[in-house]
Amino acid sequence: MEQVTNEVGALSEKDRLAKTNALIAYGLMVIGFFFLIPGIIGGIWAMVKKEDALGSIFEDHYSNMIRVFWWSIFYAVIGLILAFVYVGYLILIVAGIWAIYRIVKGLARLTSNKAYKA
Repeated sequence: MEQVTNEVGALSEKDRLAKTNALIAYGLMVIGFFFLIPGIIGGIWAMVKKEDALGSIFEDHYSNMIRVFWWSIFYAVIGLILAFVYVGYLILIVAGIWAIYRIVKGLARLTSNKAYKA
């Protein structure tokens, strides 16, 4: 029979599942910078799996991913509409940099087993 030890700071099963699902969503969102569909799937994945992460240390990562998803769509639409007057390109660039920052920060904190905002 195996002896199971619980290390100090070890992740619970719920935390491990929340972390895995967050990694999947973040990964799809990163791929979404190059191909549109995986980014959309990543945003939807975060919305669907958020309930499973309630009460885990990674719960706020899902709020971050959902926020990035919806604001990115909003600014992409505004940027594309205004692209004909060139200010739209600036909006797209700034929104892209903001999204990259939020995703990289989230991945860095997630892989360090930390909450997004803590």
